[in-house]
Amino acid sequence: MNILAPPRPRLSIEVVHDLVCPWCYLGVRRLMRTLRHRPDLAFDLVWHPFLLNPDMPRAGMARPDYVVRKFGGEDRARRLYASIAEIGRAEGIDFRFDLIRATPSSLDAHRLVRYADRAGIADAVVEALFSAHFSEGRDIGDPSSLALLAQECGLDGAATYRFLISEAEAEAVHADNLRAHRLGINGVPCFVIDGRHAIAGAQEPEVLGRLLDVAAVEAMETLASAGFG
Repeated sequence: MNILAPPRPRLSIEVVHDLVCPWCYLGVRRLMRTLRHRPDLAFDLVWHPFLLNPDMPRAGMARPDYVVRKFGGEDRARRLYASIAEIGRAEGIDFRFDLIRATPSSLDAHRLVRYADRAGIADAVVEALFSAHFSEGRDIGDPSSLALLAQECGLDGAATYRFLISEAEAEAVHADNLRAHRLGINGVPCFVIDGRHAIAGAQEPEVLGRLLDVAAVEAMETLASAGFG
């Protein structure tokens, strides 16, 4: 280790998201792209749930019924999805809304993220969940499907299934969702850096980069004041 090298600022980045939100998938993909180009920063991602459809039945809802309820009709949804798919291609995301047969409750998927965090692979599981839902049309509300996805990410499938069919962490997800609302977050994705700087929406990497710059300067000032500068 080079003891003369200046310490890298370490940032906490809270990602408030829903796993059935296409804008969240875009926003997270852009955040990851931004972070890959910032070797000057160290960071910890903290995943927080936001339930866009808190009243969704655990069994989910047929896609046509959801589209009418959410958008008022198929035509409007088709135009919106086409626009999102075009933006997604620029980020390397293959949105396949045509493969989604039902809109799931995201409660159990968020529980899986919390479970995966214990094994240190929450980041990978979040990406896998987004891809499974939006690119493969897999049911991320079904415990069996989620357990298989977890196994593909390196977790024990049987142990994950036992966790999912319990109600473990369900109250924690609801509490975290309520916390987000109490903090004034009413849309996702929302990124909160070091508990001080928040920005909502699937922002371009340049915008995220500027926010990271501000947070990094503050973090370096804190290190300097503590005698590490």
